Amino acid sequence: MKKLLHLLCLAGLLTLLIGCEKEERIGRYGMLDENTPEYTAVMFIRGVYSDDSIDRAVSISTDRLARILKRYHTNNNVQRHLFNLKYDTVEVTPQTGQSIGRSEYSDSAVVTLFFSGQYNGDKVEDLRTLELLKVNGRWKVDKVQADPFL
Repeated sequence: MKKLLHLLCLAGLLTLLIGCEKEERIGRYGMLDENTPEYTAVMFIRGVYSDDSIDRAVSISTDRLARILKRYHTNNNVQRHLFNLKYDTVEVTPQTGQSIGRSEYSDSAVVTLFFSGQYNGDKVEDLRTLELLKVNGRWKVDKVQADPFL
């Protein structure tokens, strides 16, 4: 009886630990700090390309960009009209070479993201640049820069 109770407790604890698994880390070797503009930019893109709704993207946007996102209603519309870049599956990595200085002392940042993924069976690679502002100590996406090659 005691052994059965221990097994049940162990199974319950294991289930609890598996259910509390953190989200996949981002950046090189999963070492990107959550308080950086690069982290916020990647999470914004995941909110647009990976999530079922645009809620995460809206929550880490400035009020101005949040209004624009809400007008598109769905992830597919945001991908098509705001980014002009559609993917079935995508991996996003921030460009780390351009950051000079420490981002905790700045109020704005520009982050370039590399997109690599599949769309209709074709490999598609591109990059986009996001402008971020620090609002109440948290990084928020303010603008998606237009593709300079269009």
